[in-house]
Amino acid sequence: MENVFMVPKKIVYGTGSISTLGKHIQGRGTKALIVTGPIVARLGSVAKITHTLTASGIDYAVYLCPSTEPTDTVVTAGLTMYKKQKCDFLIALGGGSPLDTAKAIALLAIYGGQLSDYMHTIIDRPVPFLVAIPTTAGTGSEATKNTIIADTTQHIKMLLGGPSLIPALAVIDPDLTMTAPPSVTAATGIDALTHAIEAYTSRKAQPLTDQFALPAIAKIYQNLPVCCRDGKNAKARLQLALASLEAGIAFTNASVTLVHGMSRPIGALFHIAHGVSNAILLPACLEFAIQENTARFAVIARTMGIAGSNVPDTAAAQVLPAAVARLCKNVGIPTLAELGVKKETFLAQLDKMAADALESGSPQNTMRIPDKEDMIHIYKKLF
Repeated sequence: MENVFMVPKKIVYGTGSISTLGKHIQGRGTKALIVTGPIVARLGSVAKITHTLTASGIDYAVYLCPSTEPTDTVVTAGLTMYKKQKCDFLIALGGGSPLDTAKAIALLAIYGGQLSDYMHTIIDRPVPFLVAIPTTAGTGSEATKNTIIADTTQHIKMLLGGPSLIPALAVIDPDLTMTAPPSVTAATGIDALTHAIEAYTSRKAQPLTDQFALPAIAKIYQNLPVCCRDGKNAKARLQLALASLEAGIAFTNASVTLVHGMSRPIGALFHIAHGVSNAILLPACLEFAIQENTARFAVIARTMGIAGSNVPDTAAAQVLPAAVARLCKNVGIPTLAELGVKKETFLAQLDKMAADALESGSPQNTMRIPDKEDMIHIYKKLF
């Protein structure tokens, strides 16, 4: 059986590595569209990028995305600026939203049309040079072939993907993550943990993805609570940033499974951050999934240090959901009720959410493949 393994063309990482950006983008374009957010700009990270570009003789324009998860209208506005400013490459700086937005702009800048035209297709045509610089440790978008954009008309999250959307250059500088508040650190960290767990237990897992997924799981479990308590802990921030990258590499090659499939409808309908909806779902989805992939979930439990090597697989796997639930609680992940979601409103959307989750294709990567009723049952557990 053939396996395919994809990563960014170049990865630059380490504390302070953002200062070397100029030499890595020389000759890649004459004017960059920097896609970022207002908070990132206010914290001074954009200035670090523009200083490097100016020193390298590269012109730029800055597109400030709204501080929300990306939508088709946000992408359209960015595309308009890209064309009006005569840009020829992109630099995405921020969390998953700017990175995903920049990927979608790169796609439409060359090929046009609507983003919905590219659903259920493999995007493998050349796009402008794309640099991805994360300021959170979680989404892994700097290493993935996917972008998730909300369709504001259909109220769904579109999953678009293909090799062309993998950034040409990923720059991982943990210094840029130190300003992330505990709530963002927690949500993005659990997102990365979900990526790694799902990659390791996916039907599409392969030996190379395992080599990235398991170390990511260990790093996140050990370092996420530290970063939530002390955001300036440089050692923990570096480990968490590397884990996010590793998890991104793992899941872009092995795909995600049940959690992500069920998470996107919650985000689309109730406007809950992606990492938070993943975290809310993760323990219940683990309880469902471990029943037919016990050995792999047991390995995860041992990797996290919550089960010993002498514990049988079934017993080891069964401690995982509760351990993950404790982790989510310890780092401050809220419940749906705490987020203001009304139970009756949520339950009224069960059929649509389960149908949209199935349509995404991700749940079918789970070794224990769920049907619509299984997912409705899991959604009901969230209240």
